[in-house]
Amino acid sequence: MAAIVVRQIFSGATLDQYDRALARIGMSPEGPHIAPGLLFHYVVATDEGVEITDVWTTREGFEKFAQEKIIPVSQEIGIAPPTSVDFLEVHNYNTAG
Repeated sequence: MAAIVVRQIFSGATLDQYDRALARIGMSPEGPHIAPGLLFHYVVATDEGVEITDVWTTREGFEKFAQEKIIPVSQEIGIAPPTSVDFLEVHNYNTAG
């Protein structure tokens, strides 16, 4: 089964909110991830807010982690639901080492 990209845009969100959410989930900037099936994660600030892009082994893995961790923590911190979510099938990815 091919990996998938999950691209989420959070209009109005800030990097400070993102950093707080990351800490509440149990992760740290540039540290290891705790989500089973998460291959890669990055975040950038945009003119509209925050864009988060992940590569997951499966869409189901992302959706389970979102329901259990991302959504509850985002609600606690006051981050509105994403204004855009795209799922893209990965043709190929390479890893270091």
